[in-house]
Amino acid sequence: MNQTSAPSIDLLVLDVDGVLTDGSVTLTASGEEIKSFHVRDGSGMKYWQRVGKRIALITGRGSPAVLRRAEELGVDVVRLNSLDKLATYRAMLQEMGVEESRVAAMGDDLPDLPILRHCALPIAVADAVDEVRQAAAYVTRRPGGRGAVREAIEHILRPAGLWDEVLARYLTAGKDAAK
Repeated sequence: MNQTSAPSIDLLVLDVDGVLTDGSVTLTASGEEIKSFHVRDGSGMKYWQRVGKRIALITGRGSPAVLRRAEELGVDVVRLNSLDKLATYRAMLQEMGVEESRVAAMGDDLPDLPILRHCALPIAVADAVDEVRQAAAYVTRRPGGRGAVREAIEHILRPAGLWDEVLARYLTAGKDAAK
């Protein structure tokens, strides 16, 4: 199941804290949680969707900020407060009608290991714990919350020939206006 490039991947499953964020949890005096998301990760997620792929988030925490960001990006499925990520993952795949052989998953810490062991393409962020990096078929050069998701998306789309489809939109933009 551990493929380095996977043109048959249809679903990208992401952890949030440590993957989409740098893992920091900032709390205001009133107890509100603040999270920072990298804009290029968001762009990468939109590119992924434009070529017909889906995205799911599974996180052990609950946060209005995660829900808001997921809504902004049109994330297909969001599962918060997951104490058993593998059970959540399996139920989600069944609901979505997706086989494990068509899933890439990205994690950074031990709770992500069960999912990484049950997907076609396990991915770790650069600053993941050793056990997660060892379980990964691909380890990003970028750390979590700093463009690692975008890097992983390009890693999957380029060998599948889909990155050219993403680029075409930008390479042809404005050519007619120049005439």
